[in-house]
Amino acid sequence: MTGTAHTCDAVIMGGGLAGLTLALQLKQRFDDIDVLVLERRKHPVPHAAHKVGESSVEIGAHYFDTVLGLKPHMDSAQLRKFGFRFFFSEGRSDIDQVTEIGASRYLAVPSYQIDRGIFENYLAEEAVRRGVRFDDAALVRRVELAPDAKAPHRIEWSRGDETHSAEARWIIDACGRAGLLKRKLGLAEANAHDVNAVWFRIGERISIDDWSDSADWQARCNPRARWLSTNHLVGAGYWAWLIPLASGSHSVGIVADPKLHPLDTIDTFEKAMQWFATYQPRLHEALDDKRHLLQDFAFLKHFSYGCKQVFSGQRWALTGEAGLFLDPFYSPGSDFIAMSNTYITDLVAHDRAGRSVEARAQLYDQIYHSFYESTLALYQDQYPLFGDPEVLPVKVIWDYAYYWGVLSQIFFQQRLTDLMLLGSLKEELQHCQHLNLAVQQLMRAWSAASPRRNAPVMLDQAAMPWFAELNRSLKDPRLDDAGFKARIRASTAQLRQLAREILERARADNADLGDCTLPSILEENMSSPPAPVEGGAMLFAALPVDPKKPRLPNFTERSSPVAPRARP
Repeated sequence: MTGTAHTCDAVIMGGGLAGLTLALQLKQRFDDIDVLVLERRKHPVPHAAHKVGESSVEIGAHYFDTVLGLKPHMDSAQLRKFGFRFFFSEGRSDIDQVTEIGASRYLAVPSYQIDRGIFENYLAEEAVRRGVRFDDAALVRRVELAPDAKAPHRIEWSRGDETHSAEARWIIDACGRAGLLKRKLGLAEANAHDVNAVWFRIGERISIDDWSDSADWQARCNPRARWLSTNHLVGAGYWAWLIPLASGSHSVGIVADPKLHPLDTIDTFEKAMQWFATYQPRLHEALDDKRHLLQDFAFLKHFSYGCKQVFSGQRWALTGEAGLFLDPFYSPGSDFIAMSNTYITDLVAHDRAGRSVEARAQLYDQIYHSFYESTLALYQDQYPLFGDPEVLPVKVIWDYAYYWGVLSQIFFQQRLTDLMLLGSLKEELQHCQHLNLAVQQLMRAWSAASPRRNAPVMLDQAAMPWFAELNRSLKDPRLDDAGFKARIRASTAQLRQLAREILERARADNADLGDCTLPSILEENMSSPPAPVEGGAMLFAALPVDPKKPRLPNFTERSSPVAPRARP
């Protein structure tokens, strides 16, 4: 059977996280816009065992609760995250005797652990309440892009035994890895970040707070709620995640560099459990009597990829995983959804105002890809140092400072689409980008020589005044142009100081830095030199070297990536 044809302003292919939030943002910006969302899955979707990608960070969280106005749902139906937390627990069961990175208290800006089933059901219902047409169980059959600026795009889909069609001014691909437009236009682009992931959900809480009865260890956090963190159990070449869900389930995953931990050693639940028994025995112990509560199991091979173009002046765009995907280590997925949706909404606004969007779409595409490349540098070739309790804590501090000091400031201050203002800060933004690339390079060289001391301490980020204040600054009211420029220049100065301290710490470990570019970047003359930052040291105090204690081996060069790890 053939259904009726429709005419609308925008068709969004995909009614998951990216597509539904874009629909809400478009309706929020334009009350009279006609938006059609086509979702392949039948709604409502299941709780817990629906989609991976449950952890959000500050940009994505701010997009959900403030930009889209969803804070009542986030506070009542999802879990507030107790930040990121890292344990150097490879081969160890005594989690209270290893180095822990995390905050002892909640920082100012909230983020959330998201049950994707609960959230996407709510988003679909909210979209309909706001006037979006939402067709579930809809399978896109054909897309014809318009031949010129005046003609509409055409799309055809089936729903049951009926075929429907529509004409639309804009067409947006939010269908995830299926990448309908990406395949149609030949936009797929590989990157050099080769990492795999497996994950599953268990239908019961995993309470990491009960893994030790040490009163001192338990008292390090207030509230005593480590289980609400995105917990990372780290080792050379991998990290395992623990993410709680509001439905009562717990998400568990392994993300690994295949050169050290091949996918075929973890690609079933039983293999993953055997792997945990070797590499994270305390987690294995916590899961072993919950096998009957397994809700699902899935894996992705080489999950990271780019895209040649995501925004077009020809009135099409890609958002979410339909475009590009980085790495889940710092949970940037919802951040990039927030940014791409904001760019798309602004392009639609300019088009509705009768302006050409060709040049603006090209610039937004360049900026978005710049954010992607800068963020990719946090992960690419960095997995081998994840097992280093000396270097990874420093990397985490740097990565946060770069994220909160630059990208988050741009988003929270609503400057993402302010091309003139961002252009006036081109020198500072490029300098920060160069600093980041050089620091990531330095980390790799340093880890080859670090003592790898795994002290039984908690490196408390909340106890670092500058760190907590940088997080709090994201809540500042919108600055004027001069104030925003001053903010970015202050961030540049702060990153320069932090980079100098990192360089000094690496040199103190007698690291052979080779052709490290950081010293020369720090010596660069800037036309508007950032003012020096007041205050003391920015890093955690270095642990004293005990010459009698042998250095932990560098397991990035272990001969067998699946051999049992000796307990330090």
